[in-house]
Amino acid sequence: MRMEKRIRKAIIPAGGLGTRFLPATKAQPKEMLPIIDKPAIQYIVEEAVESGIESIIIVSGRNKRAIEDHFDKSAELEAELEERGNEEMLVMVREISQLADIYYVRQKEPLGLGHAVLCARRFIADEPFAVLLGDDILKSDPPCLRQMIDVYEQQQSSVVAVMEVPWDQTHKYGIVDIEAGQKVARVRDIIEKPAPGQAPSNYAVVGRYVLDPVIFDLLEHARPGKAGEIQLTDSLQQLNRIAALSAYRFDGRRHDVGDKLGFVQATIDFALERSDLADDVRRYLSERLKETYS
Repeated sequence: MRMEKRIRKAIIPAGGLGTRFLPATKAQPKEMLPIIDKPAIQYIVEEAVESGIESIIIVSGRNKRAIEDHFDKSAELEAELEERGNEEMLVMVREISQLADIYYVRQKEPLGLGHAVLCARRFIADEPFAVLLGDDILKSDPPCLRQMIDVYEQQQSSVVAVMEVPWDQTHKYGIVDIEAGQKVARVRDIIEKPAPGQAPSNYAVVGRYVLDPVIFDLLEHARPGKAGEIQLTDSLQQLNRIAALSAYRFDGRRHDVGDKLGFVQATIDFALERSDLADDVRRYLSERLKETYS
């Protein structure tokens, strides 16, 4: 009788240099850049927690201490807020440090996403696990990761989240070869950033994975791929030859906050969803558009 395995742990890679956001990221992690008043990485942690994840390991790099400080308890700040009688802010600050059990490991060199995942091997041990990339904020109810965990628990095999992207953008993503139209489809092949015109489909992997721990053995022996890095996609391609790999078609809203335009779009969209900002932001945007096109 096969024992079903639950997904309790997640990896959030956060070791990148954030060069696309220089000079803002010269002295602070790109993951801590705020979307209005909440750092991008907090949205990722909240999705993991809402999906049932109990323990998270953040794979960080140099100059990433601000991430640890953000999710840690801040006794001085809490004391100050308590003294001022600011109960609402006090509750919010305390909730951040209580979101989940969060651990950290350093990726000593930026050797790629696959290497970052491998850095968390001891933490994950022999359990299936989730990977959430900090550049992709996915909005849906229930969360994308929760939906993927449900698929994993039904099939007991690895799952990647995919969305359709414009054909002329396929060279920017890991692309899966699947049968179109299915919510959950068996992956026939997965290719890292195919050359223009070479993509087998326009279904792109969008930063969420639920993986069997056998992936660590493949990553350990992986050779550098695109950009001279250890690519997770290459090891998923190998995994797909020895075990089932499924693609879950995500139908919610995706924000690529690793891209400048995507970051601006996310800020606007999130502002329009907030009761304290929506009317003023909508009015401002309307006035600016009139000025621009008048």
